[in-house]
Amino acid sequence: MLAASVLAQTTGQFRDERTGKVWTPETVSQDNKLAPPTSERDKAFDPRSQMAVVEGVTVQRPRASLMGVLPITAGPSVPIVTLDGASLQAVPGERWLTVIYITNNSANVVDSVVGCTFTNAGRKVEDTRVIVPPAGPGERLGLPVYGPRVDLFVDQATCRIISPA
Repeated sequence: MLAASVLAQTTGQFRDERTGKVWTPETVSQDNKLAPPTSERDKAFDPRSQMAVVEGVTVQRPRASLMGVLPITAGPSVPIVTLDGASLQAVPGERWLTVIYITNNSANVVDSVVGCTFTNAGRKVEDTRVIVPPAGPGERLGLPVYGPRVDLFVDQATCRIISPA
């Protein structure tokens, strides 16, 4: 048995003593080997293989959902409008989606514009401008923001307030 094991190892194969399975370079993990991705699924993990970018800026006017009314807190250390959320998910067969939350911290009605950039490994895939419906005093709104089609890979959505006009 020892002779068979030594022979297998000298020909690039080795035998697992517990299972008896003979391993070859073709059946052993190739994790350290750099090879181009072969499937669409693998390309998501190799951003260099994706060169597609949605040109221009997409403008959206989504319907907002009122999430609640909060106390008015705007002042010297609190901005008029705050933005949070920006979770990222894929809607199968459709588009990337991020949900953002806008809070009007003032006693006035506020119109805002939000800019979102969908990226893959730091490379821009699509820029979007969101025209937010007017937010009343203290209102917190939830809005869906759609990105590129899911066949374009995205790993992050970053959103920022462009103007609380």
